[in-house]
Amino acid sequence: VQLQAFGGGSVQGGGSLRLSCAAPGRVFSHGNIAWFRQAPGKEREFVAAVNRNGGRTLYADSVKGRATISRDNSKRTAFLQMNSAKSEDTAVYYCAVDTRAILSSPPRSDPAYYHYWGQGIQVTVSS
Repeated sequence: VQLQAFGGGSVQGGGSLRLSCAAPGRVFSHGNIAWFRQAPGKEREFVAAVNRNGGRTLYADSVKGRATISRDNSKRTAFLQMNSAKSEDTAVYYCAVDTRAILSSPPRSDPAYYHYWGQGIQVTVSS
């Protein structure tokens, strides 16, 4: 199963970025979606997650208030909107799907729950 992430690139500090993640139908519609990121020299970290119907979200403290995760199940696409970008947001971003999530499953931050991953896209925030 291949997830496709889009929208990476360079953004000025204080600016906004929007990442997209597309997945095959069955994988996407039956899964919780999350974004993780990995900065150079650091371990991968959780950014945000959304449950199957988009009604519940979870954010890392580092992006809370600046990021919005959402999904459009009709288009099999999830989004991560990040405002007020900071240099510490520079990283490779990955989307991932937890296909074992049921409708009542909360969005989770533990990467062990996510079984399918996108290829990773670079986001660079310049000061």
